[in-house]
Amino acid sequence: MGLHGRRVVITGAGRGLGEAMAHAIAGGGASVVVAELVAERGRQVVSDIQAAGGAAEFVQTDVSDGSSVAYLAAHISSGGGLWGLVNNAGLADAVGGKTFWDITPDEWDRIQATNARGPWLVSRALAPQMLAAGEGRIVNIASDAALYGSPRLAHYIASKGALLALTRAMARELGDHGITVNAVAPGLTEGPSAEQIPAERHELYAANRAISRPQQPSDITGAVTFLLSDEAAYITGQTMVVDGGFVMP
Repeated sequence: MGLHGRRVVITGAGRGLGEAMAHAIAGGGASVVVAELVAERGRQVVSDIQAAGGAAEFVQTDVSDGSSVAYLAAHISSGGGLWGLVNNAGLADAVGGKTFWDITPDEWDRIQATNARGPWLVSRALAPQMLAAGEGRIVNIASDAALYGSPRLAHYIASKGALLALTRAMARELGDHGITVNAVAPGLTEGPSAEQIPAERHELYAANRAISRPQQPSDITGAVTFLLSDEAAYITGQTMVVDGGFVMP
């Protein structure tokens, strides 16, 4: 869908949903930049994509660290331009379980630094390259938990709610520059991040989805690829919920 020869950065692409998106986007013809904190994971994803005939490169990136993000931007600038950015990196492993009044300020700040501040930092660093080109796509990976209001996840939900608001603000500011900004809000998705989620939450999703089977990373990649494509050129500021009909806004 219009991705051939285009360069797309995916943060947190070393495992799970990020890894699945990297493979799907590379399979669509794009050159993928795997911006991942854990070097071993990032290099393995790049190796797997290249073995499948795709184009990929690895840049070690901590989205919560300004100097690391600046290095990513400099690398992209020196490598031939940028079409798309998928802000996927986030903290989700073992973050739930506490009521909002039991969450400590340090726990709150840690989640916000990666899940809310991180996408802003990366977008802020890379948007000038899209502005110079007069075109581009940004897709923010949020969560349906911010729409449902899942209990005992207040810091995580607040971070993803902030990302939805940031999506709309960025869309307003970039719309007349040929750059779209949208969010995809997945549901509870099978993978490493879901392994530590309590069984009752898995049961809640299974009982209340319109499509009751477990959600897989591959269920989300098509929506992200579409929003990166030319076919989505007149869609911006929107949140696409992909959760099998658990949340119906």
